Amino acid sequence: MTTTALVVDDEVDLCRLMQITLTKMGIKSDVAYTLSQAKSYWQDNDYDFCLTDLKLPDGSGLELVKHISASSSKPIAVITAHGSMDLAIEALKLGAFDFVNKPLELPRLRQLVENALKVIQQDLTAKSTPQRSPEQQMLDERLIGDSAVMHPLKNTILKLARSQAPVFLSGASGTGKEVVARLIHDLSPRRDGSFVPVNCGAIPSELMESEFFGHKKGSFTGAVADKQGLFQQANGGTLFLDEVADLPLAMQVKLLRAIQEKTVRAIGDTKEVPVDIRILSATHKDLNQLVQTGLFRQDLYYRINVIELKLPTLNARRDDIPVLATHFLALIAEEWQLESKPLLTTEACLRLQQHDFAGNVRELRNVLERAVTLAETSTIDISHLGLSDLDAHQQARMPQKINENNASDSIENIDKDGREPSSIKSVSTQQATANLHPYRTMTHHYAAVKQPSISGTISDSSSSAIGIEQQSVTAMAESAESVNKDTNSDKTDSVANLDSSIDGNNDMLNSIAIKSSVSGQLPAQGLEHYLQEQERQLIITALKQTGWNKTQAAELLGTTFRSLRYRMTKLEIAEDQAE
Repeated sequence: MTTTALVVDDEVDLCRLMQITLTKMGIKSDVAYTLSQAKSYWQDNDYDFCLTDLKLPDGSGLELVKHISASSSKPIAVITAHGSMDLAIEALKLGAFDFVNKPLELPRLRQLVENALKVIQQDLTAKSTPQRSPEQQMLDERLIGDSAVMHPLKNTILKLARSQAPVFLSGASGTGKEVVARLIHDLSPRRDGSFVPVNCGAIPSELMESEFFGHKKGSFTGAVADKQGLFQQANGGTLFLDEVADLPLAMQVKLLRAIQEKTVRAIGDTKEVPVDIRILSATHKDLNQLVQTGLFRQDLYYRINVIELKLPTLNARRDDIPVLATHFLALIAEEWQLESKPLLTTEACLRLQQHDFAGNVRELRNVLERAVTLAETSTIDISHLGLSDLDAHQQARMPQKINENNASDSIENIDKDGREPSSIKSVSTQQATANLHPYRTMTHHYAAVKQPSISGTISDSSSSAIGIEQQSVTAMAESAESVNKDTNSDKTDSVANLDSSIDGNNDMLNSIAIKSSVSGQLPAQGLEHYLQEQERQLIITALKQTGWNKTQAAELLGTTFRSLRYRMTKLEIAEDQAE
């Protein structure tokens, strides 16, 4: 069946030139000179694709793009005059397939039409296939996951593959931006061309122009032969600019012209060479914020960010973790040439779904590679994963009751061997673990959990509510008294003195606690900071009681000298500090 096209332009000579070119390619075409005439032709006939100018006598070509895209998936390309790139980008956002600049170059027009014919052929193949199309099968095989967030993502990828518009992939590190970029290329009409990925942050700034555009022999010292640039290598295919935010400003200007004009000039050459490429770009940084701060050019931002595709984090698709883990274990077994495929136990799989993956899919694979290495058999248990206990994020996501004894235990449980005190571990082990995690870049703070008050443990407990710091003070005094009661009666007296001194110092603490409890408000800076402040006050009180003798203060507190010194360093307590 003969392919038909609708050509829309108010220039008669240009319409005839396009008609002749299409006829030589075996395509029958009709010509419309106005917007109303084009809408009428499209309504009355069944065209396979459309070529339209953006500026028409009775309206804008954008209206025709919007009209056709709303009712059909057939490709429509726009013709723009020099300097109308903003309108071309707007047309691409509305659903245009591609654009071509005036003055019209016949090789570029033929390339555009050939790409449109490939899209038409893909659509015919998909309609004739009773089951899933080959494109859908490829998408499901290479983009693993069937969670709720993945369905719209896969549909969007299929739509973007049909277009020639630049796509900007945004998302955290490890979400699979290059995987999606390669999928868009392999599903597009450019699949027969080259897919050229380049990490913009890995190229030295002095070599960037040579790497992107190439150079001629003798153009600079060390140029002993002609070199083809990345743009020339990607001709007819796709150029993927990974970490595009790392491009220096000087290179951004040159890249902008190459993308806009679709021509490049090698270093040392005297003429520009046309290139037919599609630009895909990605970064984990906030490009919009970089534009605001002047670190990224705004005009280049709008050229590469015609269509933005945001990739979800692994934490947003936890239901996909089991199938992803199975996929990665199969790949590991194949790459490492293992005799049997490793398998996860139910407990290990559940633990992976509970983990906070800051490194996303990349971190999941790293965890599985480590587990396969540590496991002595083909069965991977929870112990082989090497994951820490659930941190504050998981505890906040899966709430648990916190016993009131946890607050006093954080001060009572002390490591007698001089190692890191268990109080520090019980209070901040999860946060410290998060900070030491190889993928962590910041500490997350979460709302503190309200602790139930305890009555009858302090002499002035007639108040209706007692704060956590009063429980910690009493527990500390009782712990010190029980440790020293059987060994030395003098130490018991010292503990009593310490207790009385603490009671004198508790006037301020009690006022804070009662005020907080009566008002029902939680500590503004969180539970951990709140408890550390009370621990700090106790240590200072003990040091004052002993004349800042750390050895005696450690005995009064029932801990070791090294443990006390560790606490003073952590809580930033300077010697001879006056409070």
